[in-house]
Amino acid sequence: MLFKLLNLASVNLIALVIFLIPTLAKTESSLAIAQTNQLELNNLLLKGKQYVEEQNFDKALENYEYAATLDQNNPQIFSGIGYVQTLRKDYNAAAAAYQQAIALAPDNPKLYYALGYSLGNAGKNLLAAKAYEKAIELEPDNIQNHLGLGVVLLRAKKFEPAIDTYYRILALAPDNVQAHKIITGILVEQQRYTEAIKLLKSAIEKYPHLAELQLQLANALLYQGNEAEAIQILELAKENDPQNHLIYLQTADILYQKKNLDGALAEYQQATRLRSDSAVAVEGMGKIHLAKQDYFQAILAFRRLTEISPNNPAGYHNLGIALKARNRNQEAVTAFNQALKLYKRAGNTQKANKVAVLIEEVNNQL
Repeated sequence: MLFKLLNLASVNLIALVIFLIPTLAKTESSLAIAQTNQLELNNLLLKGKQYVEEQNFDKALENYEYAATLDQNNPQIFSGIGYVQTLRKDYNAAAAAYQQAIALAPDNPKLYYALGYSLGNAGKNLLAAKAYEKAIELEPDNIQNHLGLGVVLLRAKKFEPAIDTYYRILALAPDNVQAHKIITGILVEQQRYTEAIKLLKSAIEKYPHLAELQLQLANALLYQGNEAEAIQILELAKENDPQNHLIYLQTADILYQKKNLDGALAEYQQATRLRSDSAVAVEGMGKIHLAKQDYFQAILAFRRLTEISPNNPAGYHNLGIALKARNRNQEAVTAFNQALKLYKRAGNTQKANKVAVLIEEVNNQL
């Protein structure tokens, strides 16, 4: 996410210092040189802006860096360099440029925001947080500063200060739906289910037709063990967003856990109608077919799973089980061998040993 960091078009003219020189001729000469340098500088900045618009970032950078040799005291030149380096995705170089700009203009909150963005994208999240905090200190009502801080705190897994940050965002912008989603996600991850549910219910009162919030609420209710209310919320979510396959997946998972295999199967099937490449839905269908001993349908489901997710050993493992149940032993061994290889690659020794036993059993029957 890159916001407009700086307006490179609005560059102030360079304040050149002209020393008092004894003779009028020398003074006029110095003025002429200063005016020439100023004209060259302005041309470089205009060309740099043009190159940025043309996405010729190397040429833009070349112009801005040369401009910096003409004036070492203009923060907008260094912020321009930082902006171009950001576009080039050289975030360490961008951060260095913004730090130079900040040294010349230490009270500019936009420069701290830009520095935070660059450091965050360079993986230096805690340093980025400090930059965003300075931007907030200088410009506390700018929600973008708070949003930037929230992002890097999440990346750094600093959940408590992240929660505080998103609460401040909600104080500034109570209608920020994304903030509601993020903070409740953190609360659930922190197992603060009661707090998450309270916040979600409050948000849903404002946005009763927003299925994403209802889906989050259902998840939080499930973590709290309240399956009945979770199902009710998911039914409301279906009404609001009937094309959202995730709602059907969540409903199917609950029904599967409650041993309602037919109900779960219907939900998984609807999820696959909406999202044919959903590995979770296809795997769920396959497991239900196995549980119901419908091995033919299980084979179809798990073959499909191996196509969607070829590096998932569970697909080959369960395919082998279904094939073995149909006495298609040679095909079963092939599937089991592939599962064994993938389990070993993943370092899952326990599953690999189970598959090895199945391979031995089938081979004894050949």
